Amino acid sequence: MDTLDFSYRLTVSLVGAIARACAKGVPAGWRVRLQAEAPEQAAPGWIWLHAVSVGELLLADGLIGRLRATGQRVHVSTGTPAGLDLLARRLPAWDAGTGRVSGGAFPLDDPAGLEPFLRQAPGAFIALETELWPGLIEALARRGIPRLVVNGRLTEKSLQRGGPWLRRAAGRLTLVAARDPESAEAFRRLGAPVVALGGNLKADLPPPRPLPDHWAALRSAWAGDPVLVAGNTLEGEEELILGVWSTVRTEVPGLRLILAPRQPRRFDAVAAELAAQGLPHRRASRSWPDEDAWRGTGVLLLDTLGDLASAYAEGTLALVAGGWGHPGGHNPLEPVQAGVPTLIGPGFANFADLVPPLREAGRLQVVEAVDLEREVRARLADSPLRPRPAQPLPESLRGALDRTWALIAPHLPPVG
Repeated sequence: MDTLDFSYRLTVSLVGAIARACAKGVPAGWRVRLQAEAPEQAAPGWIWLHAVSVGELLLADGLIGRLRATGQRVHVSTGTPAGLDLLARRLPAWDAGTGRVSGGAFPLDDPAGLEPFLRQAPGAFIALETELWPGLIEALARRGIPRLVVNGRLTEKSLQRGGPWLRRAAGRLTLVAARDPESAEAFRRLGAPVVALGGNLKADLPPPRPLPDHWAALRSAWAGDPVLVAGNTLEGEEELILGVWSTVRTEVPGLRLILAPRQPRRFDAVAAELAAQGLPHRRASRSWPDEDAWRGTGVLLLDTLGDLASAYAEGTLALVAGGWGHPGGHNPLEPVQAGVPTLIGPGFANFADLVPPLREAGRLQVVEAVDLEREVRARLADSPLRPRPAQPLPESLRGALDRTWALIAPHLPPVG
């Protein structure tokens, strides 16, 4: 062990010891990781698939399906309370009664946290997007266990923040299947020895799961009305969207709104804002009323996890937020694939690989905040109440799952 590895191990060991000593007082995200448990009765050669939070877990569908279909045993880990909530709801479908897919929290990256997961070491470790934990990667490399990153995403900002520990971890990766050419180049500059272009797995996700049965009452009550679905809103964007909706509905009677904040910690604040404005609304996490009650409700606050992709199909027009007043944006593929006309803001840097081909194909429109009211009014006027049949995505966006699987399959352990 050289000085760089020793300095990292010493630092995380001290941090871990302090966190365990103060376990009751640490933030919820730390408590999740302090309570992480290795998969029960882990079989030799199990696959460790790590998805840091909700977005990455939603991305894992297709990959988990391939792993399960080939007979692999998979343990899915995540590192946030919201991720654990979603994981608990997704696991039954991911396992599909096979007993081969389990899940739980990701441990602290120190020797004490990792030791239970390495007693029966995995046959391969797969991280989604940009999860480089130097302690885990060093331990896996020492044991000759493949370390794979899929849908690898690395921005210039993240690259600049990458210190010597992160560069050492990148240098020990077996393979990075990058989601776009810019990320591939950034991983090479960070020191990853083998980088290939896998493509964006978001474009190859299976169709979203149907909404729960209780949505039928809302669907029936709102059947004759246009519906605006605003997804993944960040702070400040609810105010913009509620203002647009309130103005346009004076000209479009019966216009409804499904509003889905990005961050669960903001659900209560957004609900309070709706109440302060006197807007008749209901929360998706609460009891669902009958059809008559929905007729008098203008806004559904979608404060549940994992339902937004399917909820887009309930809309006449989709607003994918995160790019009005913010630089990154959010995934526009879900409403586009549902056949819903889609507007996004100009801040879509995190999805620069998806937006240009979708815009060129006429599948979405980039709209400045000052023009949003006008464009919403125009698109509502020329759109059917509910989605048209979905059209194939542009050719350049297809095939990411096949390419990624071809890259990682040679590194997976044989199925026993």
